[in-house]
Amino acid sequence: MQLYPKHYCGVFGVFGHPNAAELTYYGLYALQHRGQESAGIVTCDGRQFHVHRGMGLVSQIFVGESLQALNGTMAVGHTRYSTTGSSHIRNAQPLTVDCARGQIAIAHNGNLTNAAALREELERRGSIFQTTVDSEIILHLMAQPSLNGHGTNNLIDTMRRIEGAYSLVIMTENELIGVRDPHGFRPLCLGQVGDGWVLSSESCALDLIHAKFVRDIEPGEVVVINQDGVHTFQAFPEHQRRAFCIFEYVYFARPDSTINHRNVYKVRVEMGRQLARENPVPADIVVPVPDSGNYAALGYSEETGIPYEMAFIRNHYVGRSFLQPSQLIRDFNVRVKLNLIPDLVRNKRVVIVDDSIVRGTTCKARVNTLKEAGAKEVHVRVSCPPHMNPCVYGIDFPDRNKLMAANYSIDEIRKYLNADSLAYLSMAGMVQATGLGKETFCRACYDGDYPVPYDSKVDKHIMERRRARVESPGEALAKEELQIKLL
Repeated sequence: MQLYPKHYCGVFGVFGHPNAAELTYYGLYALQHRGQESAGIVTCDGRQFHVHRGMGLVSQIFVGESLQALNGTMAVGHTRYSTTGSSHIRNAQPLTVDCARGQIAIAHNGNLTNAAALREELERRGSIFQTTVDSEIILHLMAQPSLNGHGTNNLIDTMRRIEGAYSLVIMTENELIGVRDPHGFRPLCLGQVGDGWVLSSESCALDLIHAKFVRDIEPGEVVVINQDGVHTFQAFPEHQRRAFCIFEYVYFARPDSTINHRNVYKVRVEMGRQLARENPVPADIVVPVPDSGNYAALGYSEETGIPYEMAFIRNHYVGRSFLQPSQLIRDFNVRVKLNLIPDLVRNKRVVIVDDSIVRGTTCKARVNTLKEAGAKEVHVRVSCPPHMNPCVYGIDFPDRNKLMAANYSIDEIRKYLNADSLAYLSMAGMVQATGLGKETFCRACYDGDYPVPYDSKVDKHIMERRRARVESPGEALAKEELQIKLL
């Protein structure tokens, strides 16, 4: 089984540009690393929405005349991995609705921690859901009357009801809106291209379309873009705690992106330097696991003076295997994704640097490959602390009982990997490498400190009740028989 964490999603939006659909296409292309399962673009010509969604890569979905049919000077786009909701076209985003408030399209990056309870409440009040994604809950809440009776405050009413992680790009018939949750779990930035405006998960997408980076959207901020310009307000003025996902710097974000005034490439190199300071070892070469370990390995090499060698060659046509929902494809990709150059490692003491170890089997395969090629020693170095807890904010880290570091000691993991030594970057070292304070980040997957409380037992109970309501006795019996066969 492939053991890297899955990405969540990328969002993108354009306002006031005659080629809004085309710019959004390229924006999603640049954000493809955030999800390869499905993608979609919705445009508005001032009167009606035009929608095209599909399963697969951005370049596979928008072919032929599909982009030409997306008319309008406004657009919102989304590329997805299913952290919630099944892998199905009906769950592809952006989601759209035509309600009493008009047409609304929404693209969502993150997970709502109170999604199950909100969905059950909405269903009791008569809401009918078309998807299984928590993003649709936001649409239903926005479509309902405001709690205080003022339509202009409907979005704030919605934000104050939902909990967890959300960076949103919302489009109405005359506005483009960017939203971040009050903790700022997920990135979102503002850019300008000509006379138009752009919202994007990462700044690397702005570079591709020659848009000027303006700034990051602040946690809890709402940015409204319309014919009158850009308007902004803070929906949670009293909220103090920040909780940006530190794993964006470790792994998720593209190295050419800048988040919180910190270039991701430079942060990763510094993580590698700090890893070398904390965990040096005599060796002949430093080898990264491409592509995620490249920059930390470079930093490790620079700090120690040990030569850097790209001994593993990545097959770029395989794709990022952890994003593929099929287990069969994942296993195939683990075998073909990286190929070793034996001459570079034979009779050498090798330091292999990766960004993380989740369950360990992929790392074990790399260590064995190195030793089979004649490496004298293999020392594993990891540029973040051990993952001890699942993420409930949109990263598909597995349950705690499937996390290697949560169940085994460092030495037990080393023996499993067949490595001569194993060491992780410390929490303090990881934070120090960012140049920001620890109060800036969510580190729950490492230390179990969840910024937004989450009761998994309540959530599981609600989901089981829902399944019991919708599942017929025949379906339940068939499922039970299938489980017996599998056992």
